Amino acid sequence: MKPDLRTRWTEGVIVGDGAMGTYLYQLGFPVGISNEELNLLNPQIIEDIHRQYVNAGAELIETNTFSANYERLAKFGLEHKVEEINRAGVRIARQAAADKAYVVGSVGAIREGKRSNTPLQELRKYFKQQLHAILDEGVDGILLETFFELEELALALRQVRKMTDIPVMCQLTVEDSVRTQDGYDLPDAFAILAEAGADMVGLNCRVGPNGTMRALEYIRGKVALPLSVYPDAGVASYIDGEYRYKAKPSYFGQSSVRLAELGARVVGGCCGTTPKHIAAIARALEDYSAPALDFSNVKVPSPKVSITMEKDILHGWDSIGEEAPPTLVDLARERPTVIVELDPPRDLDISNFMTGAEALKKAGADAVTMADNSLAVTRMSNMALAHLVQREYGLRALVHITCRDRNMIGSQSHMMGLNALGIDHVLAITGDPSKFGDLPGASSVYDMTSFDMIRMIKQLNEGVAFSGKTLKHRARFVVGSAFNPNVKHLDKAVQRLEKKIAAGADYVMTQPVYDAKLIADIRAATSHLTVPVFIGIMPLASGRNAEYLHNEVPGIQLPDHIRGRMSGLEGEEGRQMGVAIAEELIDVALEHFNGIYIMTPFMLYEMSARLTEYVWAKAKQRPNPLFQGK
Repeated sequence: MKPDLRTRWTEGVIVGDGAMGTYLYQLGFPVGISNEELNLLNPQIIEDIHRQYVNAGAELIETNTFSANYERLAKFGLEHKVEEINRAGVRIARQAAADKAYVVGSVGAIREGKRSNTPLQELRKYFKQQLHAILDEGVDGILLETFFELEELALALRQVRKMTDIPVMCQLTVEDSVRTQDGYDLPDAFAILAEAGADMVGLNCRVGPNGTMRALEYIRGKVALPLSVYPDAGVASYIDGEYRYKAKPSYFGQSSVRLAELGARVVGGCCGTTPKHIAAIARALEDYSAPALDFSNVKVPSPKVSITMEKDILHGWDSIGEEAPPTLVDLARERPTVIVELDPPRDLDISNFMTGAEALKKAGADAVTMADNSLAVTRMSNMALAHLVQREYGLRALVHITCRDRNMIGSQSHMMGLNALGIDHVLAITGDPSKFGDLPGASSVYDMTSFDMIRMIKQLNEGVAFSGKTLKHRARFVVGSAFNPNVKHLDKAVQRLEKKIAAGADYVMTQPVYDAKLIADIRAATSHLTVPVFIGIMPLASGRNAEYLHNEVPGIQLPDHIRGRMSGLEGEEGRQMGVAIAEELIDVALEHFNGIYIMTPFMLYEMSARLTEYVWAKAKQRPNPLFQGK
């Protein structure tokens, strides 16, 4: 019986295995295939490679499951085989290892250090799916490897710890030896991982033995966990149509002793390494006597960047033992979801606004949305009101962000402030020109288009500033896009909308729609979209209000029969008819969409509250299966 992996690395240095992907390439397999699919198509070659590493002296081998997660397998049309591929990977490795080596389940980063719009909840789901298959087959430990960003690694680690207490090795990938791609100093990063439950921390990929040594020298005396290192075989070059790595096995063997002296308790190889490199490491460390692990004199730093694990990594939500609260996008994929617009006041009195927000909360609104100086008319800051609404009533705020009022500096500063306040849902819009508002002499900035704004906000979610510099943390914005279906050529409007979604828009909010047939047409034209659509419903307050909207407000068009029903109606009579028409439109909308976007006219929030309650009454009568599991 082998000792537990934790016990084994306290006794001395463990020799790890070498590369899988680059070694397959050297054996003649092409670049760009799914190496993990070979677990099913050619399991013999994978088992043979594992066995070569074991015979070379590896005492710990990794399953061929590094990229076997839903998102990365989907690139090859293999997303439906996540479980099958991972289970096969474990079985093959265990067969090759027999009783000679430990087997650890390899789980790689999903984002791969690239800017990605994959939501954190999706990442967690993909990690959970992969880990379930690996753990169910039985491994001696989990290796979370090649993570460029601490935050993604910490999220994966938290998921592991919810599922098992077996040893977990966490390996970051750095290029400057001292800092992660998302801006964390290595000692800080390792301290955070230790707090989250890592048993071993370390580095792999992107740098060779020399860069790895420099990193270990930098962190020496600052990390209170055993270390693992898997350097590349130097820097790859492309010569005569082939990728080549310069570092020879002999150099690797010499370097492994120094790595062990610097605290490494697992030494293996990453890209470019082969069984010959591992054999050289095994020979060099054969007579090496590792000192006993002693962290009594280690001065673990207090992280310079404050992170309370899930709370910060999930960007503001303290979810220890819980999932992060669902976004409006999540809700709209599962059930009817109501957003209600409430205009910020044009003066300094917020009492009516706050009363309206409270009424909408009681009526069951999922969020209250606030325009950003709509029609270029000066109103109170929606940032300030959003903070008050969330703090006082626990009602999610969704703020509009215009391109008109702020240059790029001001826009980023504004977004950073929203993130600090926990306001994470926004709608990016162009904004009406200043010359049409109450201060016609004001300048319209328009540094960015709405497309640019969407892209830049989603860039903040990657922890990258508009300038390209790291921000140390990721924002967590869910970004909406406006859509006007009241046009002659709906197909062209949808094509423009597709570009906004490609830029990163997570959901769509339409202009008010007053035509039942148009709602059905919108559904037909947008059914291929992967994001929820919230249909705009604005109750009419009077006959004059109907004529004003139809004849003077851009983007709104009323059918003649609606104008006829409202004609001559004022006061309470007009509002009653407006609500009745809105209810009829909601009936149609709920047949096609889960998202309902109610706009409040003239701060008559009682009308919006009544319509919100109407949505829930209809939902109870006829549950809507749209978007289930989508």
